[in-house]
Amino acid sequence: MKIFGKSSKYSSRALCFSMVILAALVTGCGGSDNNKRKSSSASSKVSSSVAVSSTAVSSTAMSSTASSTATSTTAALAVVVTSPLNAAVGVRLNRDVTATFNAAMDTATITTTTFVVTGPGTTAVAGAVTYADMVATFNPTSDLQANTLYTATIKSNVMNVATPAAQLGAEYVWTFTTGAALAQGPEPVNLGTAGNYVILAKSAISTTSGSAIVGNVGLSPAAESFITGFSQTRDATNEFSLSAMVTGKIYAANMTAPTPTLMTTAVGDMEIAYTDAAGRSLPDFNEHAAGSIGGLTLAPGLYKWGTSVSAVTDVTLSGDADAVWIFQIAQDLVIGNGVTVTLSGGALAKNVFWQVAGQATLGTTVAFKGVIMSKTQIVLQTGAALTGRALAQTAVTLDANAVTAPAL
Repeated sequence: MKIFGKSSKYSSRALCFSMVILAALVTGCGGSDNNKRKSSSASSKVSSSVAVSSTAVSSTAMSSTASSTATSTTAALAVVVTSPLNAAVGVRLNRDVTATFNAAMDTATITTTTFVVTGPGTTAVAGAVTYADMVATFNPTSDLQANTLYTATIKSNVMNVATPAAQLGAEYVWTFTTGAALAQGPEPVNLGTAGNYVILAKSAISTTSGSAIVGNVGLSPAAESFITGFSQTRDATNEFSLSAMVTGKIYAANMTAPTPTLMTTAVGDMEIAYTDAAGRSLPDFNEHAAGSIGGLTLAPGLYKWGTSVSAVTDVTLSGDADAVWIFQIAQDLVIGNGVTVTLSGGALAKNVFWQVAGQATLGTTVAFKGVIMSKTQIVLQTGAALTGRALAQTAVTLDANAVTAPAL
């Protein structure tokens, strides 16, 4: 039993030793593959690392692209509208040429070298260039030639006042062809962004039931609580409110951005427009009819009164679609009950400007036309209708009125 036990012990040891040797041999024989696997694994790790790095680069590129895309969504500097429009025909010979930008511009870059008009052909038109409220204006020294093709160009190096400043980037070019006639009346008043509102005021806007407003309503710097009678409800964005009485939107200074800034700009534009209208010189008609215009037919032109202006009977404004009226009124404008202001000959309400230093009052059931720019309050009595705009530097008061933005 001992011999057997001993032999068994040694056999067992021999078996274990043999297995170790065999394992070593197997390992040695398989080392190449194992190294390959390690190499492959390392390579895989490197590839994985490269892939991750590549993904990171790709991700960065995507982030950069997204950033670029986000940046591109910010409106680039551009000319948004011109007068005359591109390819317009029959343009009046005594009108300015204007370009409106989508941002405030560096005035030093708006000059006779960056805003040029040529015609006939490449012949430069002599004139002066001015800039105000995002509008560059080319004022020809003399009337344009009849039945002539003109080209207007805004050079690419005009710049805005952003930080950093941006250039237009590419020339903006448009053409127009003159007719044979002169425009009637003065240059129209540029309302700027105030022209985006049918009613705009600084301190309050109120109405009774029954009013119907077509166009946007704006108030600043007063808050929305000073817009009363409209039963308005805030939109989910809190940028504007809606009302059953308004076919448009209601804006106020205390709403969510960007509304406060837009309203500040609009009110500033309203004040600039008022100052422009009040400052026009060399009137065509001075103290006309001593300020009592009822029963008259008024030709286009600049009218100036140092008193109030009133009408107790109907008034007619006669002129074509390009004709312009500016009424400079040093005191109040009072339109009597039931009076109608009629536009004839194709005249448009957008080209009629009532600059009133005092209060403007439209009596009951009046049918009025034009843009009222009041230094103080505008009051529409019961049932009065206005086709135009009510732009007041204090308040607008309505009483079951129809107020409709003029056709452009």
